[in-house]
Amino acid sequence: MTKRFYITTAIDYVNGQPHLGHAYEKVVTDVIARGRRWMGEEVFFLTGLDEHGQKVQQAALAEGKTPQAYCDELAASWKAFAAKLNLTNNDFVRTTEPRHKAVIQAILSKLHANGQFYKAEYKGFYSAKEETFLTEKDRRPDGTFDPMWGEVTELAEENYYFRLSAHQQWLIDYIEANPDFVYPSYRRNEVLGFLKNNRLEDLCISRPAARLSWGIPLPFDPGYVTYVWFDALSNYISVPAALGDPAAAGPLGLGAPASGQPLQSSLWPADAHVIGKDIVKFHAVYWPIMLKAMGAALPRQILAHGWWQKDGAKMSKSLGNVVDPVAVIDEWGVDAFRYYVVRELDLGPDGNWTDAGFQARYSAELANGLGNLVNRSLSMLKRYRGGVTPPRSDELAEAAAKAAAGVVENLRGHRLQGALEDIWALVNRANQYVDQTAPFKLAKDPAQAARLGEVLYNLAETCRVLAVLLTPFLPDSAARIHRQLGLAAPPKHAGEAGWGVLAEGHVIGEVSPLFPRKDAPAAAPAQSQPGKRS
Repeated sequence: MTKRFYITTAIDYVNGQPHLGHAYEKVVTDVIARGRRWMGEEVFFLTGLDEHGQKVQQAALAEGKTPQAYCDELAASWKAFAAKLNLTNNDFVRTTEPRHKAVIQAILSKLHANGQFYKAEYKGFYSAKEETFLTEKDRRPDGTFDPMWGEVTELAEENYYFRLSAHQQWLIDYIEANPDFVYPSYRRNEVLGFLKNNRLEDLCISRPAARLSWGIPLPFDPGYVTYVWFDALSNYISVPAALGDPAAAGPLGLGAPASGQPLQSSLWPADAHVIGKDIVKFHAVYWPIMLKAMGAALPRQILAHGWWQKDGAKMSKSLGNVVDPVAVIDEWGVDAFRYYVVRELDLGPDGNWTDAGFQARYSAELANGLGNLVNRSLSMLKRYRGGVTPPRSDELAEAAAKAAAGVVENLRGHRLQGALEDIWALVNRANQYVDQTAPFKLAKDPAQAARLGEVLYNLAETCRVLAVLLTPFLPDSAARIHRQLGLAAPPKHAGEAGWGVLAEGHVIGEVSPLFPRKDAPAAAPAQSQPGKRS
């Protein structure tokens, strides 16, 4: 059985509407997924929703709805959001789905049978806002807790615990032996620092059903439900297992699915989990230990991205500085949004959204750079040659080949910003070529007809190569360039970037602006932001 490139986003906690951070993570993951398909790999891209927990239960109650009805309504808006971003996800998981619940209970049963869990009483502090237990280490010097925890109460209750501490040393050894396991390297160093300087405390994996009923019941004790993080992390393997992937279902004693087509290619282990920097510990510490304990392979890489600020400040509904990605897309187009977030912020560090910065990149790089190049190149071909492609010329072939090689290399290394820089180096070279050759002057001299044909071919073919290279990043724009070139199907594969595909005598299509010039974006309206797990 062949292995597909399996990539995931974190699943979003369904207690509000999507914001810029969610959009960025999904777009980055989609670019990587599209890029791998573009380079000839089979890909499975998973995203979805984390729907259990106390905050969901409380929010549903406040609105007079059942938790399931509350989740169903929000799930519809999150799926619409994924479509708005032009994602190519193969599946969308919800932790309330029967297929997910069945796998979670199989995991719990196996770990319980293997002695990985024990029951003990907890006495201490609890943050309902973040659904987590706190210790004395979380207190400030004056004995209070940071407001980020919300209301903190003292709690005494029995729960089940997962023996994490027994797994600490092998995980340290594994991360040291696999330097690419956590990317970027400074996040890996943070994980190692945490593991080497702290004794790993056992993880509480349950909540009493009497206090929290909205969760997956423990199969060995129905008086408890599964703690949301244990439930949420396992989505990455629950979908492959539910689809019948032997590498995922086998260790849990699950067979092929009762219905549906058998899986033709294996998914597990995941090739990349794309997550925010705030949840690295859960993915680089808890999740590998869970997988090791259940007998499944570890994911190959955890890609941790940074956070966005707005105008140098943390985004906050109360400050009214929240960027609404849907509003930006409605006004400027999905490709403009995708371009800005990938070009502005490399995978790893934090970023800063400014409306002026967005407008500057849109105007300089999309409208005046790429858009102007395509429009004037194809308009001149229409005007001077009736839209008929001249004989082949290779003056820009070397620049195109260099850009294509750079894009492939950067995509393989998850350097998405670098890949766009390679593409725009070709955009800038072609625009420079127009200025140097001055085809509008050549057109006035009948003796320069052959030279004009050479220039027009180089420009048209460069536009075609750019459409191919842009496919993982700006898929709509790539398809539009192809249509304007009179090519029926949108570009699909990296191999199509080879020079000389436009044949002499080929007739191009109708020409229209890719990125119309626009004014600066109005301030985006504030909106609620989903809470973060911690």
